[in-house]
Amino acid sequence: MGKLEGKVALVTGGGRGIGRGVSLLLAQQGAKVVVNDLGASLGGEGTDISVAQSVVNEIEAAGGDGMANTDSITDYEAVGAMVQKAIDEWGKLDIVVNVAGILRDRMIFNMAEEEWDAVIDVHLNGTFNTCRHASAHFRERREGGRIINFSSTSAWGSPGQPNYAAAKYGILGLTATLANSMERYGATANAILPYAATRMIDSTPRAEKIKEETGKLPSELAIGSEGDPANVAPMVVYLATDEAQNINGHFFGVGGYGINLYSHWELAGILQAEQRWTPQELAEHFPAIGSNVTPLEPLTVAGSERPLKGASAMQADPSSWSEIVPGVQYWERKAYYDAKQEIAGS
Repeated sequence: MGKLEGKVALVTGGGRGIGRGVSLLLAQQGAKVVVNDLGASLGGEGTDISVAQSVVNEIEAAGGDGMANTDSITDYEAVGAMVQKAIDEWGKLDIVVNVAGILRDRMIFNMAEEEWDAVIDVHLNGTFNTCRHASAHFRERREGGRIINFSSTSAWGSPGQPNYAAAKYGILGLTATLANSMERYGATANAILPYAATRMIDSTPRAEKIKEETGKLPSELAIGSEGDPANVAPMVVYLATDEAQNINGHFFGVGGYGINLYSHWELAGILQAEQRWTPQELAEHFPAIGSNVTPLEPLTVAGSERPLKGASAMQADPSSWSEIVPGVQYWERKAYYDAKQEIAGS
């Protein structure tokens, strides 16, 4: 018996890549799954109704229950109808996973208004649409509910993706708000910042170089490896279970065989005066807390093609890792700083 037996799930972007892996594993764990996918190109153009249906065919061939939907998540009314159809067909909706997305990459000074609007519409507005309709159902039932939204580390500032980065950061804010507002009704909301070799990765210049060298795109080479999109699905399924009912409002980096927990927005330091600051005073005193916003020195690691920076540099320090059980390791920033302080004091 699966961990999601008797549950009903909706997955947007469920026909390809990460979404496909999520849809299949949800069904394998016993959930009935609405697979929503417009079947559009990476840029959001065109439709292909076979994309969602092919995943439903796989689910049904394995003995599960699936339903294909090819409506655009940018259509508020259509999303409402999709949610209602799941409720009408299967009596309820328990889980919403928002994976659907498109790319229209360009530097900010070259970006057209329609390129901005299209990406914001799918990622941010589309996520709002599903969360809006599902949350009304969760509030009415008051029997739980799981919202799992997909963001991206591009939110931290991806130069050629101002539209995508802005939408993905907005999804984090929406997720935090959902977590705070829906908790009283027994529902949770969390976000996944994934890494996998998908068609989005295939669209990069680096992917073209890999194809020239190997004859295959990264997504083709990734099957069965750390880059396999299916590696993201187990964490999504776990967050959808009753066992994860106390996990709410968190952001998880998921890729390969690792899971990263990102901290919430929190103060890193305070500089306090008794009167209004002058620019000169700030220039003199800001360095007291400036170390908290100064990038870490790059760390060169044997075998690495380029120096590591930021969190990657911290994680590369073996003294900040601990073993939970054989084959399972854990890293946290506090351990890194504790180790550095111990070294400095010795």
